[in-house]
Amino acid sequence: MKYLLLKHYRGGLGMVNDVPMDRWTPDEVGAHVQFMEDLAARLEASGEFVDAQALSPEGSWVRYDGPGRPPVTDGPFAETKDLIAGWMAIDVDSHERALEVAAELSSAPGSGGEPLGEWLEVRPFLSQPPTVTE
Repeated sequence: MKYLLLKHYRGGLGMVNDVPMDRWTPDEVGAHVQFMEDLAARLEASGEFVDAQALSPEGSWVRYDGPGRPPVTDGPFAETKDLIAGWMAIDVDSHERALEVAAELSSAPGSGGEPLGEWLEVRPFLSQPPTVTE
């Protein structure tokens, strides 16, 4: 079962360490990145790692607006560039294992080396498109 673990810039209620990354020291950022790389290496060794990427805060929304019309790039939408910091895709045996990996990912160090305790969203990949039966 494949899952997408979405890392957020902001935690949520009960987040342990809520100092924005742009206020961390270079050593704190380095420790965080090293934690992520070490976790990915352990998951790769167990065959559970698919991919992971950090995301830039820059981004654009775009949608189709009809034939011959330019793409629409402005409008009311959620600013995910303010929310989603990065993601990790995993391939695990169960939903419970996906939650275990997400909890470990949530423990990545932040400011002062303390675990972030950030909320992560765990989303299963859609394995087959839904079908309509009559």
